[in-house]
Formats: sequence, C-alpha cells, structure tokens
Amino acid sequence: MPKAQAKEFHGVFPYLVSPVNDQGLVKQAVLTRLCHDLIAAGVHGLAPLGSTGEFAYLNADQRSEVVQTVIAAAAGKVPVVPGVASTTLRDAQEQTRRYEAMGADGILAIMEAYFPVDDDGVYRYFKAIAEATSLPVVIYTNPNFQRSDLSVPTLERLSHIPNIRYIKDASSNTGRLMSIMNQVEGRIEVFAASAHIPAAVMLIGGKGWMAGPACVAPRQSVRLYELCRAQKWNEALELQRSLWRLNQIFAKYNLAACIKGGLLLQGYDVGAPIAPQAPLTEAGLAEVAAVLRSIGAL
Repeated sequence: MPKAQAKEFHGVFPYLVSPVNDQGLVKQAVLTRLCHDLIAAGVHGLAPLGSTGEFAYLNADQRSEVVQTVIAAAAGKVPVVPGVASTTLRDAQEQTRRYEAMGADGILAIMEAYFPVDDDGVYRYFKAIAEATSLPVVIYTNPNFQRSDLSVPTLERLSHIPNIRYIKDASSNTGRLMSIMNQVEGRIEVFAASAHIPAAVMLIGGKGWMAGPACVAPRQSVRLYELCRAQKWNEALELQRSLWRLNQIFAKYNLAACIKGGLLLQGYDVGAPIAPQAPLTEAGLAEVAAVLRSIGAL
C-alpha cells in the first residue's frame, strides 16, 4: 500500500523545552519567543513534548498548553510534531486526536511502559496511534529510557501502515539504523537523535535529526544539515567534530537540565527542570557555557 500523501519532514527539528514556573504554569511568552527565534535561525520543524520537553513530568493540561503555544508560534511556517506518550492505547489515541484538532502537522509517538510489553503489544500501541490520526507519525525509540523497545522485525511490520512514515532512533547504534533502513525499504525514513552523529546518519540516508541540542545551537545545526545535503562531507565533518562536544555534554547531564541551562545562559527564562529533577550545578552550567562558546552559540 502506498504511503499517505502529506507534508514531507526533513532537516532539523529541535526538541523544545517546556518552560514551567514554580506554580506549574506554562511560560507561554518564553516558549513563543524561543519558537520564533528557532524559526528565524532556519530550523525545519518544531517538536514539543519530546524527552527534552519533559513530557513525563507534565499533566494533560500542561501538555496541551505547550502544544497549543508552539502551534500558534509556528503559525504554519514550519511543521509542528508534538509527542504523544502513554501507557494505554486509549489515552494515546485521545492525545493524538487532541493535538491533530489543535493543528499539529504530525505526531511523535512515544511508548511508555511500567510493565514490559512484548512485540505484539508494541505493534498494537503504535498502530493504534496511527489509526487515530490522518497525520504522518514519527516513531520514537529510546532504549535507555523505555522498558519496551522496538525490535527491527516490529518496525518492519509497522512500516506497512500508511501514515507511519518516520522513526527517530536514540539507540546510539548506527548499525541498527542501517538494519532498519534495509528492512523497511524506504517505507519509513530515519531521523537521528543526539545519541547519534548526525553527519554519519545523513551519510547513510537519514532525513535529518530531531534533538534537544538544536535548541541551543540552531544555526550551527542547520548549517551542518545543509552541508550534508550538498554532500560537502569534508566541511560537514569539520563542523560535526566541533558540534559533537554539545552532544557529549547533553549525554552527560539530565536532558532537560542541560538544555534549559544552556537556554538560560542565552537569555531565555525557561526556568528549572520540573521537580524532582535537579537543575545543573554551577560546575555543570560552566561546562555547558564553555561548550556553547566553543561552537559560537554563546
């Protein structure tokens, strides 16, 4: 069956932070400004409610407010692909329908699990999300944080569902990406995560990357993507070597703390990670600042 016709996703999709104050209110003005600045920097899409967006620490109203704020800020200039995560099919479908009704351009499907789920259960979860929407679905797999991961055979099964069109893989195993590409035969396109070297993923056929570090280095990330698209691999690898420092620091600390810390240094009042997560220590903040300066992002 041919894939559903819809807007093609490619390029750099920053995983947005969720700025929330001490009273639990979303800082709409801060999030709006961040979105406007990222779009001005040339990013190709926006992804709220990913891991960097602390989806697991927000209630339903907060998640909806974050998504609505980003959609309004994007104003159709770039696609908005919010994360949907749940332990149940019903709730995942309800979130999916809600965000589509708000005007989302795609769905980033994330599986939460308290008890492990077998391959058939994983398949049913993502299939249920796809059936709840007419939008393109991006599957997100992150074995470091998920109790039930996507096997390559399960991904092959899912690739035959028309609107499941992309995967964002945070496994850090680039060989696994090649295996996925070989199995799905173009039915699902691959986006890198911060756990991968983006230029390497682009070299083997990736469409871009969806990652938190692009929030604090959007222009550099877009430049790297453009060099890869132009197949200027020597220049791309030179830039990639410097930008990899950002990926390394991102992996060293709490996801939201690292990016929120970087954004605070850049003048965005995004606040601290949602408790009980801790903000960066002074030493951690200094380390992030040094990396940002080294790549020209501070």
